[in-house]
Amino acid sequence: MAVNDYIRANQDKFLNELLDLLRIPSVSADPKFKNDVISAAKFVADAMEKAGADLVEICETPGYPIVYGEKIIDPSLPTVLVYGHYDVQPADPYELWDSPPFEPVIKNTKIHPEGAIFARGSADDKGQFYMHIKAFEAMMAENELVCNVKFMIEGEEEVGSDNLEKFVVENKERLKSDVILISDTHMISMQNPSITVGLRGMAYMEVEVIGANRDLHSGTYGGAVANPINILCQMISSMLDENNHVTIPGFYDKVQALTEEQRKRLNAAPFDLNEYKEKLDIADVHGEKGYTTIERVGIRPTLDVNGIWGGYIGEGAKTVLPSKANAKISMRLVPDQDWHEIATLFEDYFKSVAPKSVKVKVKSHHGGSPAVVSDSSVGYRAAEAAMEETFGKRPIPTREGGSIPIVALFQKELATDPILFGFGLDTDALHSPNEHYGVKNYFIGIETIAAFFKKFRDLSQS
Repeated sequence: MAVNDYIRANQDKFLNELLDLLRIPSVSADPKFKNDVISAAKFVADAMEKAGADLVEICETPGYPIVYGEKIIDPSLPTVLVYGHYDVQPADPYELWDSPPFEPVIKNTKIHPEGAIFARGSADDKGQFYMHIKAFEAMMAENELVCNVKFMIEGEEEVGSDNLEKFVVENKERLKSDVILISDTHMISMQNPSITVGLRGMAYMEVEVIGANRDLHSGTYGGAVANPINILCQMISSMLDENNHVTIPGFYDKVQALTEEQRKRLNAAPFDLNEYKEKLDIADVHGEKGYTTIERVGIRPTLDVNGIWGGYIGEGAKTVLPSKANAKISMRLVPDQDWHEIATLFEDYFKSVAPKSVKVKVKSHHGGSPAVVSDSSVGYRAAEAAMEETFGKRPIPTREGGSIPIVALFQKELATDPILFGFGLDTDALHSPNEHYGVKNYFIGIETIAAFFKKFRDLSQS
């Protein structure tokens, strides 16, 4: 296929462009990176234009802009809508990176012997959405674009996509398509390709426990005045029982239970528990009693502390009772849990277990709905066929533990099931120091996306 020849002939160019994009510290969560986030949007818009899009627009929002682009070759042909995000997670703590997070380097690893790109955003999601722009460029260059294509690349995914829903609702006609592609998930492995058909939702909370009106001497006041850190730890620990079951009343009321047959199919996916533990350097796994590791991260809800702070943490000793203690807590949700309801249940419970010796504040940061997509649609079958062509093996449908709120939004507002067409691996250290993305994954992803267009066109017209 001429497209693949073009991709292989331009590998250095495609790789260097991605490295340039990764050098932009587009951290949406931190205002000090505001200009960098905007620079990333401009980079993406420029890349779309150079690839051959007829219309490219940087659409302003109350937050960071959404980059929209399109190439309509024939209104009678199927239309593919591509979604991705150019913003990235904060890189902190920087000292845990083996190389600077915004100075990408390529290193060989055991899992990526052909090389992996180490940089914040390499797998989540710059490396993955950029594959679509490069596949589009290759198809345009070889006159092999067989479907219309639209792009919607946002800059607020890592902070909750606050302005995306309004954009989607107001641009339904503009975003109208026959299939939606999202590359922001991972595969089981390069030897066992997979397509994600389920994602968990999320409710993200921040809590504050307040004691005295100032930090106190722990000798003078210790034992007589509440220590907010002690209280906070007790309150958090009360939220999980001995079976790692969340104790918040009503938390499981709407959880969609899978049948034994569905659970059996889910657990049929290749999974080596010993290898899993070895990769993470842990002696054993941990989770809700009665469920396998695959089930715990795919079909069961969770509650986890993502950060906790308070008191003195500098060098040496300072014996104080802190006046405040804080924590960030996330709950991963499954169908049919509603994140707004769960956030309310959490707040009510957290306040109810607080002793009178402290005051409590609860803030809901953001959330998103869980989603399950069809594994029998034309889009899924086209993705399946494309992966089988490039990987030489039929992909396995899997459920993933992460959250992509746009999936449920697309299902609701655009009445279309997205195809979760990710090419990363669960070892790519997303959201962690030393995030990376395989060079081979990047290029096989570009080839697979190009193959998808032909498969989808053929299946849509059959």
